[in-house]
Amino acid sequence: MSTNPQNGPGRTVRVVIVDDHTIFRSGLKADLDARMDVVGEAGTVEQAIAVIAEARPEVVLLDVHLPGGLGGGGREVIAGSAALLGTTSFLALSVSDAAEDVVSVIRAGARGYVTKTISGKEISDAVIRVADGDAVFSPRLAGFVLDAFGTAPADIADDELDRLSARELEVMRLIARGYSYKEVAKELFISIKTVETHVSAVLRKLQLSSRHELTKWAAERRLL
Repeated sequence: MSTNPQNGPGRTVRVVIVDDHTIFRSGLKADLDARMDVVGEAGTVEQAIAVIAEARPEVVLLDVHLPGGLGGGGREVIAGSAALLGTTSFLALSVSDAAEDVVSVIRAGARGYVTKTISGKEISDAVIRVADGDAVFSPRLAGFVLDAFGTAPADIADDELDRLSARELEVMRLIARGYSYKEVAKELFISIKTVETHVSAVLRKLQLSSRHELTKWAAERRLL
């Protein structure tokens, strides 16, 4: 996965667009800004899995409801691309804002979910953030994820949180809410390098391997 600074000079992200409507794919491709390099498109589950395997994009813009396959839609595409989850991130893009759609695709491994009312600039920014490891949701959809994963006992969370310093706890909450390193640095008046150091410490202490896992961990414990 790319480690380039967010919105840095010359920053481009390799993207595959998966949607069963050709006109929508064309319109979305035209709306994405110059930071996006669209390296493939697909309209069915089978096509999507094949294109993603061949193009190996950094981010897949994935419709939730797709024809083909076994009826699993976007979830089935993610499952069929499981071998690439370490290098390819999935951002769900759908007309649906139903809780069951949001939760099911996040459980499958997507890093975010936005609705198709989003602007070209907003979706381009979301792609960059997902490529950099953030979790991105349209505002009202984040609550569905918190509700779905917020089931762990509070005493477990308290025990695990004792491992973190006060500053690490602040950083953890912001990162888990989807803030970029740059945004955390601005919010806490510290350098981006310091944010990176704190995030590494948090992941190590909580025995997590990625920011995506951290978001799920915090949501399960109702810490956001």
